[in-house]
Amino acid sequence: MSAIRYFNRHRNQLETEQVYGEGFLKFSYQNPLGALPLHVMVKRAGFSRWYGKRMDDPATRAKIAPFIAKYGLDPAEFADSPESYASFNEFFYRKLKPEARPIADAKAVFPADGRHLGFQKASGIEGVFVKGQKFDLGRLLGDDSLASRYADGSLVLSRLCPVDYHRFHFPATGTPGEVKLLNGPLFSVSPIALRRNLGYLWENKRTLTKLTTSAIGTVLLLEIGATCVGSILQTFTPGQPVQKGDEKGYFAFGGSSTITIFEPGAVTLAEDLVKWSSEQTELYAKVGTAMAE
Repeated sequence: MSAIRYFNRHRNQLETEQVYGEGFLKFSYQNPLGALPLHVMVKRAGFSRWYGKRMDDPATRAKIAPFIAKYGLDPAEFADSPESYASFNEFFYRKLKPEARPIADAKAVFPADGRHLGFQKASGIEGVFVKGQKFDLGRLLGDDSLASRYADGSLVLSRLCPVDYHRFHFPATGTPGEVKLLNGPLFSVSPIALRRNLGYLWENKRTLTKLTTSAIGTVLLLEIGATCVGSILQTFTPGQPVQKGDEKGYFAFGGSSTITIFEPGAVTLAEDLVKWSSEQTELYAKVGTAMAE
């Protein structure tokens, strides 16, 4: 299987992803022998809860410094010093200094640090990671009527790797509603897994929030759980107005994804996002940078 390549907006260059747990992922999703443990154990919530609890153990503090060094993280961005975290999980969902992620003057900004794919028409999405895979909006939303309303709207898939900052934010100013839980298993959302079956995105446990805005209509915000994600934790208050870039919540240990869906005609996605997505290549961009106008 070919390496995972993405375009880094901030460095203006193509890069190769350093995959955390690559051996485990390739065995589970590419090796026929991995199919049995994948379906019997790995995809189940109990496995992720068990792994998440392991990452809460104070002994895991020893993993923090080597992880920072291996993946080139910048401790100057952290709100707290690396030595202050009580466990690896606490470090994993760390906060950043506000100045580390300035908010762009755009209609909508990326909700998370990550590798993003953007499509101007949700119902026309084909060839995500591999050719021939179509996006099932109805199953993703668990509501065919809602899917019909947003079918011609824009959709952005933002994939967070374990090495990324794992808090997610509101992409626009508005008022968020209640969170709807759509339960499911916890498959990986790494391209290693999604190249095999894009459907993991709409089979996995996920949450849905409607953000009502005055500028770009009602925006659908989804968080997708994944293998070894202990929890999707929301930190906002439904019904209380938020500003673009305000924190919405965070993922405990594990890589995961968010999906942002706009009403038809509400926005035009950023040019570089559309360009690289059309080439089945993700765009790396940080939370708060321009996603759409």
